[in-house]
Amino acid sequence: MSSNSFEAVPLQNLDEWEDDLLRRYPDPEKIAAAKDTEAYRNYEEPARDTVKEFYRLNHKYQTHEFVMGKREDYLKFDKKEMTVWDAFDFLNQLVDDSDPDTDLDQLQHLLQTSEAIRRDGHPDWMVLTGLMHDMGKVLCLFGEAQWAVVGDTFPVGCAYSDKIVYSEFFKDNPDFTNEQFNTRLGVYKEGCGLRNVNMSWGHDEYVYQMLKDSLPEPAQYMLRYHSFYSWHREGAYDYLLDDHDREMLKWVKLFNPYDLYSKSPEPPDWKKLRPYYEDLVGRYLPKTLKF
Repeated sequence: MSSNSFEAVPLQNLDEWEDDLLRRYPDPEKIAAAKDTEAYRNYEEPARDTVKEFYRLNHKYQTHEFVMGKREDYLKFDKKEMTVWDAFDFLNQLVDDSDPDTDLDQLQHLLQTSEAIRRDGHPDWMVLTGLMHDMGKVLCLFGEAQWAVVGDTFPVGCAYSDKIVYSEFFKDNPDFTNEQFNTRLGVYKEGCGLRNVNMSWGHDEYVYQMLKDSLPEPAQYMLRYHSFYSWHREGAYDYLLDDHDREMLKWVKLFNPYDLYSKSPEPPDWKKLRPYYEDLVGRYLPKTLKF
């Protein structure tokens, strides 16, 4: 990783802009140009048939053992090395089966997210976070099924919260009846901190591990927990948090409206935007990323 990764926003200056940044929490209604905010994340009547089946498979197979195996396999980052732009070329082939709000390819969603962040005047590291937050979906390139890559995330190794979307499907997960994993704390301790909790395997953890040395800590939380809706939206799993998690929650909440409400059927003009993003990526990230 570049030794100048944090040059645009030195860590010692974080306190200077944090208060101003958090005062400018986004107005969801302004971001959600495509439809009313209430229409997003409609899992009662999802627009696409793939959504419910996706979560049935996800909740059945995302066990503690499965997650630990995937972490061991993929966090070596020894599968492939490629540029950010080659990775985006792959993402152009992917439509997220778990998402009820868009059927656009992933690069278009990422550009919608990052452009909404840029329009609101946030720091360039947060614009880059918007661009990169779903980069971990390249896991599909290595043959992973979508239920092991996308969708809402949740802790494994302890009882599943009923705040998780389609939580009824967990009844088919072997951990649901495993006494080691089905109690309130399971394998964890009260207040252990999210950094000590294993989340369901997918693109959030993968992209966090990939980019954690290139972005400041608020961006790291945005990457790692942007799909952990039962926490940052529903308030579940508070007993696993430490005080630092509670402090960092504001950053995940700041990011979420841009990820969720910027989805629109109107694709961005990539040819027009590419010079800006090539410069941005070049300032923060190495020429190639290891996957």
